[in-house]
Order: sequence, then C-alpha cells, then structure tokens
Amino acid sequence: MPKEESKLEKLKKEFSKIQSKYKLPSFNELNEDFSIEKIEDESDFLVREVRRHIAEKFSNYLRFLEALLNPTGAPMFVFTVVKSLSNDDKKRITEIYKQLVQNEVKLLELDIEFSEKKEVEYIKNTFKMWQEIKKQLLGVVESIKKNWDSKTEGNSKGYFG
Repeated sequence: MPKEESKLEKLKKEFSKIQSKYKLPSFNELNEDFSIEKIEDESDFLVREVRRHIAEKFSNYLRFLEALLNPTGAPMFVFTVVKSLSNDDKKRITEIYKQLVQNEVKLLELDIEFSEKKEVEYIKNTFKMWQEIKKQLLGVVESIKKNWDSKTEGNSKGYFG
C-alpha cells in the first residue's frame, strides 16, 4: 500500500510547479525566512498564500520599527532599546522603515486586485529586499546588545508608581 503524502509534501510539490514556472526562490529559502511551511489551507492561489506569509513578517517588523521611531505608548523595554541606539542605528532604522512602508502600499494593491504575475513579482522583490534588510537589522540588533549594559547600568531604579 502506498504511503500517503503529508500536507508539507503536497505543499512542496504544488510550490515547485509555480517555482519553476516563475523562477521563484526555492521552497527552502522562502521557508527559512518566512515560514511558508505553515500555509494551512489548500488554495487555488498558492502564490497569494506565500505572499501573505511574507507580508505578515514584513508587517511585524514595520510595527516594531515604528515603535522604535515613535515609542509613544510602546512597552517599557522599547524605551530602553531606543536609549541604546546610536544616531547611525536610528538612520538605518529610518531607511528600513521607509522600505517597509513602501512595501505595505504595494500590498494594498495586491489585496485589492489579484494578479498572479504581480504576486510573483512581489515575492521575488521582497525576498531580495529581505536579504538586505535582515543584514541591516542584524547590525542594529548587535549594536543594541553591545550598548544595552552601558545604557541600563545606571538606570536600575526603574519606575514603580
């Protein structure tokens, strides 16, 4: 009796069809950065589901960077992070933020009117963009880690009401 195919195997098989048709990054590359293996529903529009997973990650980073740039109402740890940022870090964050905002606007168009070609272009472009953005973000995170202790040592009192 043949072994039944898992949901993940089916997803990979379906993805490989669109990947070869449109020369998309590999399933493993997209999965590593955007967890596309978590796509639950079978869909006639797999490219849209892949795009939604990518968009979700981008939106999460956009909101986080927004909190760093305008920490009003942000959780307390954000204020400590902001204090540890250098001017160069802030410039990098602002540039990344601008890219992510432009990306959000593109998402509006894709959500309004489906076009497989535009979905595919979005996946290709954002994958490429993410490769650069994640390097920049890692640099910011390293800077935060390096400056964290020196910025928080003299602040041990905290606020207790």
